[in-house]
Amino acid sequence: MNRLAFKMHLNEGQKEEYKKRHNELWPELRKLLKEAGVSEYSIFIDEETNTLFAFQKVAGDGGSQDLGKTEIVQKWWAFMADIMKTNPDNSPVSTELEEVFYME
Repeated sequence: MNRLAFKMHLNEGQKEEYKKRHNELWPELRKLLKEAGVSEYSIFIDEETNTLFAFQKVAGDGGSQDLGKTEIVQKWWAFMADIMKTNPDNSPVSTELEEVFYME
């Protein structure tokens, strides 16, 4: 099991909308993530900077960020593009984070 972490950036004032959309996560997207080996997925927010911190446990080498070629993920990106920083293809601007400590 691999642990992945990355950060993204939420637009100012969009915390509640971001939470709402994730609380209503599309069943087909949830299914795709589970099929891709994502067994845990948490997102935290630093409200001072609007930085989102995401953590995933993944079976295999990939994670949610590797599913961008699927139609459902592209639709999700387009759905989320108005409330967060995105790339030209609507994917979230994200930075992979290096694990520097782990305690089991």
